[in-house]
Amino acid sequence: MTAPRRDAKLSHVDESGRARMVDVTAKPETERMARARGNITMLTATLAAIRDNRTPKGDVLGVARVAGVLAAKRTAELIPLCHSLPLTDVDVTLELDDSLPGIRAEAIARTVSRTGVEMEAIVAVSVALITVYDMAKAIDKSMVLGGIELVEKRGGKSGP
Repeated sequence: MTAPRRDAKLSHVDESGRARMVDVTAKPETERMARARGNITMLTATLAAIRDNRTPKGDVLGVARVAGVLAAKRTAELIPLCHSLPLTDVDVTLELDDSLPGIRAEAIARTVSRTGVEMEAIVAVSVALITVYDMAKAIDKSMVLGGIELVEKRGGKSGP
């Protein structure tokens, strides 16, 4: 990981030191993509209940997938300095993994815009995993979310 430069101008701070949204008006619109991932670990019995659709709240994976998509669409309402983006695609996948045991989540967000979709992908994964927790907490309160990270981004000035 590269440390931030101390002499670099902070993009989200105005001349008075106040937080502000970055002005992207002059930036060209380009295709942008971001991919994030994370996981939730749980008891083996909980994973089996999710696999067999035997949880008290029903279809854990289906609801979590939709929650992730909805969260990506509302990222600007949750993260104060994010721009509201016209998302062209959000894909959330959830994979059962006996080796954790638990579920691995991945989200890919796409747009044609002046700024990136990294936050939308990260929020989608986070909310999908939080939803898994909510849907299965009645049978397992020991679940742990982790490993949430941005793994890829494309588009814009800084490139991949």
